[in-house]
Amino acid sequence: MSNNDIMKKLRVALKFTDDDIIKVLDLANFRITKTELGAIFRNDDHPNFKPCGDQILRNFLNGLIIYKRGPKPAANTNEKKP
Repeated sequence: MSNNDIMKKLRVALKFTDDDIIKVLDLANFRITKTELGAIFRNDDHPNFKPCGDQILRNFLNGLIIYKRGPKPAANTNEKKP
């Protein structure tokens, strides 16, 4: 299964639009245009098809964690370590 297939399945399972995916990627500080994202969701025989790299999938999954759980709490630096 390719990264493109994983992204397609996640989009359907989460009922995300392209805008939702862009927002999730933005939470992981990763910028992508709607055109680039659309190329990932095309059939692999389409002339504008673009393979989904590991970086895009990784950032989407990291952004999804933030989207679902919220941002990571800041570490308290005043506490003494034992």
